[in-house]
Parts: sequence; structure tokens; C-alpha cells
Amino acid sequence: MIDWFLGLDIVRLTLAALLAIVLVLYWYTRIPTSMPKNIPTVPIYISLLGLWSDMGQDKIYDRWLRQPLEKYGAVKIWFAGRWNVLATRPQFLVDMFRHEDVYAKAGSQKKIPWSVIAALVGENIINSHGETWRLFTSIMKPGLQRRFTDSGPLLEKSRKFVDILLEEQERPGQRLEELQTIIKKTLFKPLFFNFPDLDRYPFLFRQRKEAFAIMQEFGDLLCKTVRQRPSHQEPKTPDGDQLVDYLDRALQEGRITDEQYRANIKVTYLTAHENAQQLLNSTFWVLGTNPSVQQKLRAEILATRQENPSTDLVNSLPYLFAVILELLRLYPPVSQLINRVTTSEAVLGGEITIPNHTWVGWNSFGVHTDPDIWGADAREFLPERWGRDVKSIQSAMRSKTTQCHFIAFNAHSRKCLGQGFAVLQMKILLFEMVRRMEWVVDPGYELKLTSGGIMAPLGLRAIVREREEGGIGEGSMLE
Repeated sequence: MIDWFLGLDIVRLTLAALLAIVLVLYWYTRIPTSMPKNIPTVPIYISLLGLWSDMGQDKIYDRWLRQPLEKYGAVKIWFAGRWNVLATRPQFLVDMFRHEDVYAKAGSQKKIPWSVIAALVGENIINSHGETWRLFTSIMKPGLQRRFTDSGPLLEKSRKFVDILLEEQERPGQRLEELQTIIKKTLFKPLFFNFPDLDRYPFLFRQRKEAFAIMQEFGDLLCKTVRQRPSHQEPKTPDGDQLVDYLDRALQEGRITDEQYRANIKVTYLTAHENAQQLLNSTFWVLGTNPSVQQKLRAEILATRQENPSTDLVNSLPYLFAVILELLRLYPPVSQLINRVTTSEAVLGGEITIPNHTWVGWNSFGVHTDPDIWGADAREFLPERWGRDVKSIQSAMRSKTTQCHFIAFNAHSRKCLGQGFAVLQMKILLFEMVRRMEWVVDPGYELKLTSGGIMAPLGLRAIVREREEGGIGEGSMLE
């Protein structure tokens, strides 16, 4: 009899504990009554799919987000431990991007300052606002937007990369690169990404304690590498100071703190390397499955009869430029970003009332593949849609960016300061790759995009062959 009562008590305690957990989860994930009522809500389980599914971002968007976003232009969505407003309608984005005073940039250091991702990125030029952003911009803009007249350094790196691909070699393991890989796996763990409050308790989760240590090691090692670089004692190139030189001086002059220095060094490294790497993966996929595009691009490049192209030369090639823009349209590395917060009650696009201190963001994949914006062929890879000559392509890019039809580099006052260098880097790399190689995607590979974070093909396998006079050499598998 006693055992029966004890068993009953255990059942009651278990049920009470489960009820308490359910109530806490309900309270934590409830939609605030102040959130806009005239836009739909994406069920919270969609944001939590990563806990049990590895479905690609494109599949998730097409199945659950495309219809409500194309109909209403914005939705309420769970992200980083709260409900946010996610928009794709250009008129909403123009309003958001133009009115920085109302929709203020603010990253994880403001949203979830106790989290692992906040420990990684800190306060930097991308996520800062107001006077702090203006300070960072005044320091870094000359380095990010300097004119590159010498293509040599980028060309040399591109050649080394192609050599590695053709020789099937791997670069010697470097701790920075190892840490970068670990960081990607750490940041986008679905449980902690969607419930960042768990990062408050690293003593309960050993892997989060280790994650904080990894972020610290990465920052220490990166800054040590930067400060010990040989180039800082070498004569300056004709292009002048590099970005890190401007940051070094600002730190020495006391204009920025050591933490701000570290944050901007880290975000520059991560965005430059990660975005370029994933765009390159998309390049292998697109050109490896569209031989006519690859052949047309190769014809344009070979027609220059140049092995050492200048920056002026690569900037004069229209199809090369159009291919890169089309890659960024269909496979934007940063496919979704929610890093703005309202500073007062706002009416987005004159239609959606958003309360003060609500986080808002955008989905570039949705914008770039909306048939109402890009036409019925929005999902097709068509570089020709950008124009036939460099001038018309540049005009189309400016126009579509201003209208928020193309937001791979953001838009308006917070447009990416480094977009010129990013495009030039890709032009030179693609010039060298297409000039020296041919490739196709392994017939056994089926496209699968990453399920979160940076958008790119996952586990892509390509067969790479070196081009030879009158033919091509033996192929090698690239994974």
C-alpha cells in the first residue's frame, strides 16, 4: 500500500514538473500582444526544424515562408529567442533601410549580449548604430573603399587556389581555419541558436563553456596574427594603407577600445572569408551544371589573351560581372538577417504598425526569387537579365539595389562598404578558374543547401579538369 502511494506521488510530481515546463515554454515563446495583427505568424516549429531536420534553407522557404511573404510582404517569425518581423516586400525594405533612426542597426551584442555569438562578434561596423557606427566608418571606409590598381596580390592568391584544386592538395592545417570551422558548427546549433538564454548558464552545458573558450582563442589568435604580419613594416603599395593599418592607428590614438578593435578585425575576417568561400561553392554548382554559361564565360575571358589581367581589364568584362551578380542573386551568402530594432513605434511601409523595441529583418533569398520582382523566370540562372555591357549592368545593379530588389550587399546608408573589393576579388578568382579549368558537378550529387546560416550547397562534389591546348586533362574529384 505504501509503495502504491509512493508511486502515485512520483507520478504527481512528474506531471507537475512537466506542467511547469510546459507553462515556462508557453510563457517564453508566447507572441506579445503588441505585435502587428495584420501579418501572419510563421509557426514556431518552422524555426526549430533544425532540431530534427537538415532541410535546406531554400526548401524551408519555399514550403512555409514564400506564400505568406509574397502575399503579405512580412511575417512574424521566431528567431534568436524572440518574435521578430521579417520582411521581403521592397517598399517595406526601402522604408527600413532609409530610416536608420527608426530601424536602428543592432546585432547580437544588443539583442543577446550574454550569448556565444555576441562574444564572437562584439560591437562592430556592421551591427553598430549612431555615433559608434559613424566612428567605425570614418576609420575603416578608406581601407574598404580604396582603389585597387594592382591586381597582383589577388591574382597570386587566385593562382595558388587553382593550383591546389588541380593538384588535389590540401593546405597545411592552420589553427585559424580550424577554429573558423568549429565556430560555424558552434554558432548554428539549433537548440542554442533558437533559445540563446541557455548561454547564460555555461556551467550547465559543457559544450557552451567550451564554445566561449573557442571564441576567446579565435579572437586572441587572429589579433596576434594581424599584429605580427610582415606587411606592417614593409613599404606601402601604390594603393596605400590597408584596412588593418587604419584600425591599428585608431587603436594607438585611443579613438577605439581594444574590444572594438578586436570586434572589427574579427568581423572583417569572417565576412571576407566565409562569404567568399560559400559564394565560391555556389559558383562550382552553377557553372558545373550550366556548361553553356561556363563556355560563354570562358570565351569572353580567353578573348582577352591575357594571363595577367589588370583590374581595369577584369572590370571591362560584362559577362563576368553579370555572372557574379546572378550568383549573388540566386545564392546570396547572407540569405537572412534580423539585426535592426525599432527605436519607437513605427509603421513599416505605411501599412504595418510595429511596437517600440521590436526586432526586424529581411530575407534576401525571398526578395531575389520573387516572381513579382524578377519575373516568371526568377528561379532561373540568367546573367543576361543584368544587361549586355558593363555600363548597363552597373546601372541595373544600382537601380535594383536602390529599389531593394537586390540586397546582397544591403542598401542605402548601410550598404556594404566592401562590396567593390568583394566583387573585384570574385572577378579575378573566376577569371583564373575559368581560364585554367573546366568542371562539372558529380552526376551522383543532388543539390542540398545549408539548413541555416550562410547559404551555399552542402557537400558539393565537382569533377575538375585542367584545360590544355586542344583539349583537357584528366579529371579529379573535388569535394
